[in-house]
Amino acid sequence: MRIARVWVAGAVWLAVGAAGDLSRSLPAGTAPALADLAERFDERAAMDLVEFMDQYWRNAANGGFNASVDQIKRRLETGGFTARATGPADGPSLWIEEFGLAQGWDHSVGTLTLAADMTKPEEVLLSRDQHRVALCINSFSTPPGGVVAPIVDVGQGASASDYDGRDVRGAVVLGDAGPGRLWQMAVVQRGAIGVVSAALEPYIRPGPPGSAEDAKPRDEWDVLQWGSVPYDDTRRAFGFKATPRAAARIRARLAGGPARVKVDITSSFSPGPVRSLVAEIPGAVRPDERVLLVAHIQEPGANDNASGCATLVELARALLQGIRDRKIAAPGRTLTFIWGDEIRASRQWIADHPAEAKQVRYMFSLDMTGENTALTGGTFLIEKAPDPTAVWPRPSDPHTEWGGSPVKAEALKGTLLNDLFLAVAQLRRFVVQTNPYEGGSDHSVFLAAGVPSVLAWHFPDRFYHSNLDRPQMTSPVEMEHVGVAVGATALLLAGATPRDAVAIAGMLERAASARFVLERRQGAELVKAASDKTAAEATEVAVMAAWRTWYAEALREVLDLPPAGATPELRAAVERAVKRVTSDRPMGVSP
Repeated sequence: MRIARVWVAGAVWLAVGAAGDLSRSLPAGTAPALADLAERFDERAAMDLVEFMDQYWRNAANGGFNASVDQIKRRLETGGFTARATGPADGPSLWIEEFGLAQGWDHSVGTLTLAADMTKPEEVLLSRDQHRVALCINSFSTPPGGVVAPIVDVGQGASASDYDGRDVRGAVVLGDAGPGRLWQMAVVQRGAIGVVSAALEPYIRPGPPGSAEDAKPRDEWDVLQWGSVPYDDTRRAFGFKATPRAAARIRARLAGGPARVKVDITSSFSPGPVRSLVAEIPGAVRPDERVLLVAHIQEPGANDNASGCATLVELARALLQGIRDRKIAAPGRTLTFIWGDEIRASRQWIADHPAEAKQVRYMFSLDMTGENTALTGGTFLIEKAPDPTAVWPRPSDPHTEWGGSPVKAEALKGTLLNDLFLAVAQLRRFVVQTNPYEGGSDHSVFLAAGVPSVLAWHFPDRFYHSNLDRPQMTSPVEMEHVGVAVGATALLLAGATPRDAVAIAGMLERAASARFVLERRQGAELVKAASDKTAAEATEVAVMAAWRTWYAEALREVLDLPPAGATPELRAAVERAVKRVTSDRPMGVSP
């Protein structure tokens, strides 16, 4: 795909070529800490947790979600965290927090069958056994034995004109729009009893490019992306997500005349509180200040997000063991780990812990951290805290297929987090790329609260939110790479010495210099290609000014990095670096 090729030509060059190997500028103790974490990170245990969580469609408050919380808790307890009824203790501890009310939806049967007619036999199109996640969240059970109803194809199904001349009352509606839109148009407005959505993102594929699976015609693909319909206790209807093969089979049958489907669903709702699991390693110098690491439990996938949960579990255990064995220095700030319902758990933690939330210094979101890149096509990405690339699109920093979220230039705030995480990840010598801020996971919640936050993830993924996101697509090696990179970065953020901070200031200045060289180069090309050169030149002036301000703020942030406080040496180093990055004189580091 076009964007994927741009990544290879652009973002990788920027991350590894333009700034060079930033890891060479890291504090001397970073590599030993990273190596110790890698020795302690249990890849087999990480995969065991992925396989355990993969058994379940994990929705907040349902049995699979709660079983996953309990399994994570047991694993952390065996690693040295002490369970408490509520709240932290003096030593490493964990506890469960509950809030709100969720429906806890799940299902044991979800089958869509093309009913037999005069010439064709019954044909099972979608089922829990074969497709696992075809039934939409919030679908209600059918009467015992199922229901038989007409199936009506409405094409796209997103606009009123798609339904002209079609009577869908009491029928099941097939359309290419998403299940939510089909539900509104067909069930709510026109009395259908359920919907079948054939929506599929363009980057979803059944296999690697050139593979036998990928070479099949689209209408033979057996991949689908899971979805949901609104909870509606009055209509008590249902929705399915269809594979291209299933949709094609329905449309082929309808080409010969009217057709019917049999729908058999056994689903359940178990309303209950939403549970979050919290664990902490207290800080030795400034325990009220925190570095947060968050992974979400809900969703049915192995990579999304059993891998993020497993990565964080094994990282937390490795950190605690290294600290207890005195191979890793105790953090000056508290390390807080949270497993919960995506976005909702983060918002609730901030609401329930206002004093602690104000003292959060940095945050990591671990989401889809374990992809087998050869099978999924998703490369490891650091989604940066908003920098100027989130405001001004740049050839070197394209957005992913997920797409960007609007960021205003005046909202930018420089942070050391982006380059520091990249530099530490480079020590692992695996493929590391970056993308501009896009949002959509727990990091967006903490960014909105003013906390520098990044997302550790993989994309584009051929199996994202699909029935093919299973453990065989997950790599324990990749989980270790990502986990120890996050952990070693978190240790620097939680306990950097003044000498460490001086080294980090030098690394940031080097990154700034490389970025300025890159922006002058691509800026000149953009101006040359622009039809309105005056406007393009004004944009480039604004871009360069924004980067200088951003890096000056990032460097000043270094002063607060050591929990014990800044030394005169550190203050002098930061002052010199700020003067250089804010000077109009070009910085001379060339890639």
